Amino acid sequence: MLEEIFFEQEEHAAKSIDALKRDFGTLRTGKVSVNILDNIQVNYYGTPTALNQVATVLASDATTISITPWEKNMVKEIETSIRAANIGVNPNNDGVSIKLYFPPMTVEQRQDNVKKAKAMCEKAKVAIRNVRKDANDKIKKLEKEKEITEDESKKAHDDVQKITDTYVEKVDQAFKEKEAELLKV
Repeated sequence: MLEEIFFEQEEHAAKSIDALKRDFGTLRTGKVSVNILDNIQVNYYGTPTALNQVATVLASDATTISITPWEKNMVKEIETSIRAANIGVNPNNDGVSIKLYFPPMTVEQRQDNVKKAKAMCEKAKVAIRNVRKDANDKIKKLEKEKEITEDESKKAHDDVQKITDTYVEKVDQAFKEKEAELLKV
């Protein structure tokens, strides 16, 4: 029973780390990444659709992203969606494709992205702590129903805390790496 609780806690905490890394992908570093466009939805015949599902999205160099729609009539829709997303650049439409030219990042922009990364880390830590709370509640319930002893319960709570500490440490490490990447000129 307890092993199941620990396994579930680790599984959910690992998902929080994965979500954090996905969130980090949306932050711009010195070199532009197509992940910055991950949250952009395009109106595809009345249905909100992810940009990468209606066009080919490529980073042609360190400061340029090229977007080539699979259907020519989608160029305007994609351009409108990018403007609405307010990602800090204006799309350049040549009738066939769209190019996004990202200027070099300023120190202020880099520091702003570090703040965003820190907020993302806090969100991940809260999720990991919520997983800990759920695990502790399950352990208390087992103890209340006399399925485990008080000593087993105390040891289980300690194990849950150790798992939580491990994953919080992973979040802190991920932040340090991302911060170094964001501040590197």
